[in-house]
Amino acid sequence: MTTETSQLTSAPQMLLAMQLVGGFGGAPGAWRMPGVPLDSYTDMDAHVRHAQAAERGKVQLLFFADTPALETDLNVQPQRHVIDPVVVMTSIARETKRIGLVATASTTFNEPYNIARQFKAMDVISHGRIGWNAVTTSNPEAAANFGVAVPPRPEKYGRAHEVIQVVEALWGSWGTDALIGDVAAGIYADASKIQPINLGGQYVASRGPLPIPPSEQGQPVIFQAGGGQNGLELAGRYADGVYANPYDIASAKAQRDALRAAAVAAGRNADDIKMFAGFMPTVGATKRDALDRRRALDESIDLRQRVAYLGHMIGLPLRYEDIDQSVPEQVLERAVANPSDPRSDHALAVVREGWSLRDVIAHGVIDYHPVVADTPERIADFMQEWFEAGACDGFSLSIDSLHDGVDAFVDEVVPILQERGIFHRDYEGATLRDNIHAAPRYGRDPRVIGES
Repeated sequence: MTTETSQLTSAPQMLLAMQLVGGFGGAPGAWRMPGVPLDSYTDMDAHVRHAQAAERGKVQLLFFADTPALETDLNVQPQRHVIDPVVVMTSIARETKRIGLVATASTTFNEPYNIARQFKAMDVISHGRIGWNAVTTSNPEAAANFGVAVPPRPEKYGRAHEVIQVVEALWGSWGTDALIGDVAAGIYADASKIQPINLGGQYVASRGPLPIPPSEQGQPVIFQAGGGQNGLELAGRYADGVYANPYDIASAKAQRDALRAAAVAAGRNADDIKMFAGFMPTVGATKRDALDRRRALDESIDLRQRVAYLGHMIGLPLRYEDIDQSVPEQVLERAVANPSDPRSDHALAVVREGWSLRDVIAHGVIDYHPVVADTPERIADFMQEWFEAGACDGFSLSIDSLHDGVDAFVDEVVPILQERGIFHRDYEGATLRDNIHAAPRYGRDPRVIGES
């Protein structure tokens, strides 16, 4: 091994998660792209194909967001969540070998025993590749589906702490050396090492035990995606990974620093938490090609509303009738970035480059993640800049259209990241915990025993 190769190998390397949004992709118009099968939402073979492509690119994990409610207008676009995360992840687990699988399950509307049982069962059948994204839920439609109202914020987070502690206790209720398997002696397991947990608090309780042995990684990895001080405390105490939505390097660094400090405050190591920054790449042979792809995807959004909102972001009364025109210089002199929207500075910078309003919108300046619609090299540049600035430990990729976008990223962007020495060339281990370098963990963390 040469000195240069050795240096590349020892350098910090980013982590990648890929969001499989609804079976179609992160852009609302993904279902309308040429060649996209219209049954991708319900076709498990389609989900498996996307997962296998991501695994070919050595992506560490797939992420399945979920809200137990209908959140889209089905007149114009499909549901943005998969048909059922547990079903989809189980289907993928049987057809992949290394890639991790992480899904959201609400702590507000699920009982801890159900979460513990489903996720540990998936962890065992996948040989240690499962993660649970533990989040609270504020959606009134979701609450209505369970016949209740959204609880007050303190109650939501109080319950979340209890649910996670009970789930982890249940995961650890089967001792690591409890399975005997002595056929000759007729002893299957040491029942004294599989014990009830008898754990409860103000909101939830469970007797246990959970009759499922540990997986190769012990227990599922825990992720978190909530915001604010309550979410920060939840992540600091329990999370191995956090999904974040910063819009620029400065805010990303601040969020990552806060998460690392929260881990230390909870008695953990700062490196125990990995922050995945949301990112929406659109790959093109040229920037113009990538923008044209985004423009095609944007045909399913309300462009009148987008033009009006863009005007709000830069302090100008923009008209939809001018969507294919750039903002005149004399008008642009009055533009001011809206301080209440963190995306506005970037939006104004793109407008000042002279693009038409339609192209400005195609740049993704109003999207919920940063967008780079450009060549593979420029996409890699963006990721490298954020990563080397300490803005994140990696990225949560929202691929615009899964049908061809996963392959484009894997085949065109990943090799560049690998050549630059900032993304691994193969999986480090067999489990998700190995591959995101999460600390060993099995059962309830002793640092939170007895706490609410």
